[in-house]
This record gives sequence, structure tokens and C-alpha cells, in this order.
Amino acid sequence: MARTTGTRGGWGRAATLAVTVVCLAYAPIAMTELWPYASPGAPAVGEWLLGRSVSPEFVAEAVRDRMGPYGRSLVPLIVHSVLGGLLMLLGPVQLLSAVRRRIRLHRITGTVFAVTVYVSMAGAAVYLVRTPPAEAFSGAAFWIVLATILAGTVGSVTFGILAAVRGFPDLHQRWLLLCYGFLMTAPLLRLEWGLLPSLYPGLDLRDINRVAIMHLGALVSFGALLASRALDRRAAVPGLTGTWCPLPVRAAAHLAGGAGLVWITVAFLDEGTAGRRLLLAYLVPYAVTYAVIAVRATRAGSRGAHWAREEWSLHLAALCLAPAFSAVTVPVLERTLGLDRITALVAGVGIGCGMLAYAAVTVVSLRILYAHEVQKRQREFADLSTAPAEARVTAATAPEGGRG
Repeated sequence: MARTTGTRGGWGRAATLAVTVVCLAYAPIAMTELWPYASPGAPAVGEWLLGRSVSPEFVAEAVRDRMGPYGRSLVPLIVHSVLGGLLMLLGPVQLLSAVRRRIRLHRITGTVFAVTVYVSMAGAAVYLVRTPPAEAFSGAAFWIVLATILAGTVGSVTFGILAAVRGFPDLHQRWLLLCYGFLMTAPLLRLEWGLLPSLYPGLDLRDINRVAIMHLGALVSFGALLASRALDRRAAVPGLTGTWCPLPVRAAAHLAGGAGLVWITVAFLDEGTAGRRLLLAYLVPYAVTYAVIAVRATRAGSRGAHWAREEWSLHLAALCLAPAFSAVTVPVLERTLGLDRITALVAGVGIGCGMLAYAAVTVVSLRILYAHEVQKRQREFADLSTAPAEARVTAATAPEGGRG
């Protein structure tokens, strides 16, 4: 895929460098993470670092909690983990080759990347299928979030491939960035394993994971959106007119989102100290994400960048709807999976922002495809409108004997 536009100066380079450093640092951690489960005592970079940043007891507890669930699917999980480390290396290569227009390299590594995603996610799928949600590492809520991330990763890489095949590099770019965002939940979760125990002393890994999944989906999808907008600086898209997010739609999304936030807040506050901790982990990143997207949409509109404003607005509407989606999902999870209220609440909130971001990218893709179709029909209409005049000229210059 060729680059559509350049990155936004220093911020873009800094973000690219930060992602690259995180990926390169996490790759050996991912590749060695499950070795001790197959061979006790085998070296694992992640365990070594976590034992020194938190405590050896915290690591021992994490290993103990994962031993049972992982033991039933160890080989598929090792495949998933080792290939996940490879994906951490391939991601920066993909991004940099696209930005620098190394088309041949980008296509070759892109093919390897896509195949690796499918095989790695197949390993994770085997683990999820073999493990009942209640028996999974960190419980049913974590199982549901993992399954959602898996589906989002596979779906986004598939749509990215289809977009490339059909000749839509801008859509290919968006879907692959979202795919990599979902993959980045793994290294970001490990970072939170090292940081959150200092903020919440005494919490076990299960509770740390609950705090983390309150915002990981929102953060990675937000990062994918920022990268997409940094790489696409077009003020307009040919064939795109009007908006799919007019004022009534934005108002309805805000009302629904406000109601969802109130419901989520009350539900978490009913759970005492643990609920307040989870609510804070959800609301602060949500508020920051909302503020940034809203400001970007306003600024794009003020400078006349219609396409940028449209994409920001569509994502803002989706973000507003995320709490409402979570509020509706909670009772569904309770009834269909037999979960208790707090588990269903954590799962519903944990998947809300990520799923609505996925929906937003889908709507943005449809918006671009619709604009492409409008432009195509305009060209066809222009061709048809000139055809009768050409026919009249041909008829006027034809010899008499040629007339029927």
C-alpha cells in the first residue's frame, strides 16, 4: 500500500518511535512467555522483568492462576504467543514501509503479516473454545474481552486485505491500523501489570486485569484513529458531499451515551470500593478520548477540512454510543451466559468502546465506498450525456445511401 499522505511532523514521528520501541521490547517477552509452562524453570523475559518491577510473589501468583487454564491448550497458546512476538516485529516494518513507499517490501511483509495473524489467532481461538469462560485465566469477563479482541483482529485484517485487493489503499490503511491496535492490547496489558500494582497495592492479577480492560479497548482504537488521521490529510474525498452525522444524529448519540454513562456509573458505585476503582479506570480515559476527538472535529470544521471533520464526527458519535451499548449488553450477558452482575458489568464495559470503534471504521469505510460509487456514476452520466450529441454529428455527416 502506498502512503496516502505524510505524518504530522514531530508528533507523528514521536508516536511511531514510541510504538516501535514498545513492539521491539515486547517481542522477546511474547515469544518466551509460555516456555515455563511447558518446561518449568525455562527462562521467560516477562516473568523476570515483572518479578523485579513488582515482586516475585506477584509473578508466582500469576503463574499459578494461569497454570490450569493454559495446561489444556498449551501447544496452541505457544503458537499464539511466539507468532504474536513475530507480529510485534512485523508491525513497525509494515508502518515504515508504507510511509516510505517501499511498495514491494510492504506487500511481501504484508502477506506474511496477514498469514501470521490468522495462525496466531487460531491458536488463541483453540484456547478459548477449550476453556469455559468461568474457568479462564482472570475469569469470564476477561474471556469475553479476549474473544472480542480476537474477532476484531481477524475481522479487521480481513477487511484490510479486501480493501487492498479492491484498490482502496485508504481503507486498507485504516483496517490494518485498527488490527494492529487490537494486537497492541497485549504489550499494553503487560505494562499495566508492572505499573498498576504500585497504584493499587495488594490487588491480585485478576483485579489488575479487570482495571486494565476498562480502558484498553478504548485506548488502542483511539490510537488507531489518531494514526489514520495523521496519515490521511485530505481536506475532501472525491464524490463525498454532505454528512452522515448531522446535528440530530450527534444529539441523539450524546443523549444515548449520557444515559448509558449514568447507568454505568450507578452500577459501579453500587459495587463499593472495587466498583469505584473500575469506574475511575473507565471514565478518565473515556473523557480524555472524547475531548480530543471533539476538539479535532471542531478544528477540522473551522478550517474547512470536510473529510477530516466527517471522520472525527463519526468516531465521536460511536464513542458516545459505547456506554449505551455496554449498558444494553450487561443484562444480555447475565441472561445468556449466566454471569453475576459485576462480571457482566466488567465484560460489557470492557468491550463497548472497542466494538463501537470497529463499527465506526465500518461506517467510515461505507462512507468512502459510497463516495467512490457517486463519483463513478457521475462519470457514467457525463459519458451518456455526450453520447447523443456525438450520434447526431455522425448521422448528419453520413451519406444519403447509408440511411435506412
